Amino acid sequence: MTDATQTVPEKTRDAIKAAHLYYMQDLTMEAIARELHTSRSSVSRLLSFARDKGLVSIKIRSPHDRASELNEELMSRFGVAGHIVPVPDQISDIDRLERVAVSAARILDQFFDSNMTLGIAWGSTVSAVSRYLVPKAMHNSQIVQLNGAGNNRTSGILYASEILRKFGDAFGAHVEQFPVPAFFDDPATKAALWRERSTSRVLEIQRSMDVALFGVGSPLAQVPSHVYMGGYLEPDDYASLERDGVVGDVATVFYRLDGSSDGIALNERASGPDLAVLRRAARRVCVASGISKLQSLRGALAARLVTDLIVDEGTARALVQD
Repeated sequence: MTDATQTVPEKTRDAIKAAHLYYMQDLTMEAIARELHTSRSSVSRLLSFARDKGLVSIKIRSPHDRASELNEELMSRFGVAGHIVPVPDQISDIDRLERVAVSAARILDQFFDSNMTLGIAWGSTVSAVSRYLVPKAMHNSQIVQLNGAGNNRTSGILYASEILRKFGDAFGAHVEQFPVPAFFDDPATKAALWRERSTSRVLEIQRSMDVALFGVGSPLAQVPSHVYMGGYLEPDDYASLERDGVVGDVATVFYRLDGSSDGIALNERASGPDLAVLRRAARRVCVASGISKLQSLRGALAARLVTDLIVDEGTARALVQD
């Protein structure tokens, strides 16, 4: 009988051994290099490989720093678990987003596992997260697209499917796409399509998701939300959103600062899940960065859309201020 370890690639075996020596036995890289009969630079590459492939999970506990205090305030004021990302105040919003996305990608695997369904709302933030996902072997898991991506200029399939593919590849999960427009021209067309069995099947998967991952859209963000820059909204739509007092959206479903979404005309044509459906997910992970997202984030929290908030420290500080 073939030894099961022989099926594991040699580089993976070496990376696991190096990681065990470094993280569990506290050996220096020089000591590991001598033990493995290799160079220090090779050990460094093996440790990086172990982290990138999800062979190592690192948790940082800092009970007495400002981030932990902010986490406590977020829980006390908004009832959400905060995951604060330390980021210098002076860096650009683009770099800020990338830093937050890296952390979000590494935190996500704590929430998503085998036999679970993850709902994905496409957008600039989730696209950034998809670039840094850490592979994790799962079985019987699936990824479902939460809102359509088509408009009168593009089907949106390539944009959305690329994001979904990265999540599916990282987690070995089945991917369910949702090939419908982001916004319908006529609410009656949406109602008719929602009755079709092929569409209602995907809607049912959305309703049964265990985890939802999303950013908050904002027309004011310095890193523009894709829905506001990708040709999805016409001038009349912007005027309608302003009349309805909209501050942001999740999965192309809009809301006001107080969290309400009733009477917002554009929601009748939106393909994203009703906010009540989103709230049914046991864990709802929001990734946000930058002060320009503050109002949109406040509205999402007021609507009780978030259970876990991954956010940069500066935005978290502003969020808990009166």
